[in-house]
Amino acid sequence: MGSAKKKESAARQARIAEMRRAEQARERRNRILTIGASVAVVAALVVGAVVLVQSQDDDSSTASDSKTPGHWTTGKDGVKTWSAKLSQTHVTKSVKYPMSPPVGGDHNAVWLNCNGNVYTEAVQNENAVHSLEHGAVWVTYTSKAKKADVDALAAKVKKTPYSLMSPYEDQEAPIVLSAWGHQRTVTGASDPNVAKFFEKYVQGEQTPEPGASCTGGKM
Repeated sequence: MGSAKKKESAARQARIAEMRRAEQARERRNRILTIGASVAVVAALVVGAVVLVQSQDDDSSTASDSKTPGHWTTGKDGVKTWSAKLSQTHVTKSVKYPMSPPVGGDHNAVWLNCNGNVYTEAVQNENAVHSLEHGAVWVTYTSKAKKADVDALAAKVKKTPYSLMSPYEDQEAPIVLSAWGHQRTVTGASDPNVAKFFEKYVQGEQTPEPGASCTGGKM
């Protein structure tokens, strides 16, 4: 049993490492293409992207707002799962999510960088939700969290691709872990449920867009 879990963990770590290498390769190719591209082509791409996002925004409904049916169900492992299907529509407006922090729903077209990024100020929900769609785990904490726990969790996030961390006052506990459609509270950095949550949900089966980039987005 223990051996199987170790093999599964090693396989997942190898898969994440391979995704990270592929992402870095893509970034190098993109930089070369960007340098060689003309200003006119870049401008055309920007205009096209703006038109596309605006079109999506005009056509979308706020399927992830407070009127959406859905509720939390809590598993034996203490992880809460959102009962309703979560929208993946790109919008430019702010979204009123039915859970806090949000674990999915309508979101901004630009993801928040989640390659082990630790933010010391609050971030936009709509960008962070896009990161969850890419398979990231989002660690949030309030001013009631102990500094030692915040520092230890920040150190863990910094060495974990597909994770991010930021302060978040409007949540039920000092420390909360979120993934797409899933969430749980933990007592501190040493809580064994931290490692379990990361192991299961970093690029886990819940990920709508596995392997999608966690860099090149919004800082």
